[in-house]
Amino acid sequence: MKKKAVVYQVFTRLFGNTNTTNKPWGTIEENGVGKFSDFTEKALTEIKELGITHIWYTGVPHHDVITDYTQYGISNDDPDVVKGRAGSPYAVKDYYNVNPDLADNVENRLEEFQALIERTHKEGLKLIIDIVPNHVARNYKSLTLPEGIKDFGADDDTSVTYSVNNNFYYNPGESFQVPDWQNGYQPLGGESHPLIDGQFDENPAKWTGNGSRASKPNVNDWYETVKVNYGISPDGSKDFDELPAGFENEDYEAHFNFWQDKTVPDSWIKFKDIALYWLAKGVDGFRFDMAEMVPVEFWSYMNSHIKMKNPEAFLLAEVYQPHLYRDYINKGKMDYLYDKVQLYDTLKHVMQGHGKTDNIPPILDELSDIEHHMLHFLENHDEQRISSLDFAGDSKKGKPAMVVSATSSTSPTMIYFAQEFGEPGAEDLGFGDPTRTSIFDYGSVPSLVRWVNDKKYDGGQSTESELELRDFYKRLLNFTINSSALMGNYQDIHLYNQQNTEWYNDKVLSFVRWSEDEQLIVISNFNADNTYGFELQLPEDLIKKLGLDNGEYKVEDQLYNQYNSTLKVINGKAEVRIDIEPLQSFILKIHH
Repeated sequence: MKKKAVVYQVFTRLFGNTNTTNKPWGTIEENGVGKFSDFTEKALTEIKELGITHIWYTGVPHHDVITDYTQYGISNDDPDVVKGRAGSPYAVKDYYNVNPDLADNVENRLEEFQALIERTHKEGLKLIIDIVPNHVARNYKSLTLPEGIKDFGADDDTSVTYSVNNNFYYNPGESFQVPDWQNGYQPLGGESHPLIDGQFDENPAKWTGNGSRASKPNVNDWYETVKVNYGISPDGSKDFDELPAGFENEDYEAHFNFWQDKTVPDSWIKFKDIALYWLAKGVDGFRFDMAEMVPVEFWSYMNSHIKMKNPEAFLLAEVYQPHLYRDYINKGKMDYLYDKVQLYDTLKHVMQGHGKTDNIPPILDELSDIEHHMLHFLENHDEQRISSLDFAGDSKKGKPAMVVSATSSTSPTMIYFAQEFGEPGAEDLGFGDPTRTSIFDYGSVPSLVRWVNDKKYDGGQSTESELELRDFYKRLLNFTINSSALMGNYQDIHLYNQQNTEWYNDKVLSFVRWSEDEQLIVISNFNADNTYGFELQLPEDLIKKLGLDNGEYKVEDQLYNQYNSTLKVINGKAEVRIDIEPLQSFILKIHH
């Protein structure tokens, strides 16, 4: 039986850092940094036992950093085009190496990551890393190119704006200019640095990562990155073959074969080679940043090459436009996309107290044909922490949403490191904004530091409420990865009960999940103040699908095993008494 997957996204440089200085714009020496080696056997065992199947090590590829590694042959990065002091993980400088900050011995950084891959696999976990195909750092330069592979831009004709095999777009005759800083922002918080001079030498100027064509981008543009050219000319025409009609129904092997006799733009080949390089090192999949900014035909090419090497590779992408979902899944051969603009955003409103659960079933219904491919989450590095005051202000308000997120579909679940402790992400570390744990600065994560407990990874300094919350996540996630019903059928019973059940309301949500050998009624109370009691009803068509004959069936909660009730079935009517406390959830198993 295929089991549900659970991804633990961990910001690699923050995980094991126990230095609690957290000075704004602090250096690596002042604020410290976590290392690959902090993911010890014990740490990985604890992550696995939380109910995790995949770990996404965020920020592994070598990106720009403001720490001097020139003694190792690494060029310095210019703060005028770097966000934060620790740098954005999405401004990759060298795809064939890893962030030197993460190594105990910088010269051996690649070997240290290789050792982490092996430790992760030994623990029974699979691992994914980022690939950011839309853009690279302005000063991209690989130090460890495999034989026969050239750097991005190495063969570009910079005398033209566009050529199909150029890796970048250019403004011939114009030099790049650093943006005008606004709202008090200055690189490195205004401190002096030999490279901060308002200059960055780039001739001719390249287009910027978010698509800005200006030689002097705006401060709100992704000015630290340059846009990669995939064979789309400035007027939008495509200089590559498109997939034939109906090809969205073909498997990855057919897609792979389709590209074999086609000429594709050089950038396609470069990114395919990068993916295959990491697969050969044992990486089990990728999270593709801003995938919708790159043509879907490229993904057909890229992902079919990956799947031919590893059919089990885990391919997760950021796509935020629902009208594109099916194209990126079917034509682009993505396994999973973020379910952000529908499920996440709606759950967030309910958690904040101003949204109705009535809005959730229609989303699950609308996505039913691709439900397996829509990864569910409540936190990641781009989103606010649940406990932050701007979101819900209380980690307990995440509990009913987490149950719904993790049990309403067959898709993978993702949690963000320290979500299981209710981390509020309140630190102002420099470039990053509080409410999110900063991905740009050196620092540490307070609730995680307590759990790491001087590298014992045992929660020795955690508060009682942090350990209680982690226990909840552990119970829930472990249940989900072992349940056959959660890989089976789904039916909403919320809207039926809204119309037919007294005291049932739009702060509660309920649905049924079932397989041949397991039947579950899931119910969550999103209200932080009210206890509700009612006779929850199952519609007649569902009674038939579940094969329920007249009689009484014991139902038993699978999360805490502390709530039992009786499902009574009489002549096409079925109901079960529910008494549910504020922010409580039940996963009720029907015993035949």
